[in-house]
Amino acid sequence: MKCPIDGSTLVISDRNGIEIDYCPQCRGVWLDRGELDKIIERSQSAMPPPPPQPGHGDRDDYRGKPRKKDNFLSEMFDFF
Repeated sequence: MKCPIDGSTLVISDRNGIEIDYCPQCRGVWLDRGELDKIIERSQSAMPPPPPQPGHGDRDDYRGKPRKKDNFLSEMFDFF
């Protein structure tokens, strides 16, 4: 299958049982019918619990640095 953007050959990747077509050149991602619904359904069921409320001891550990949050979608699209 060819990329609609630049005509490159699309690569198929299986992520958690969902086939994702992507272009290695322009990094476009295409989903077949029903695959977006599967991604949304799985991401809602895989949502992490809310973070704990910061206490007095947590302030020193945080130091104002942003924390990287991993989620279902970042795991699916880590092939780039």
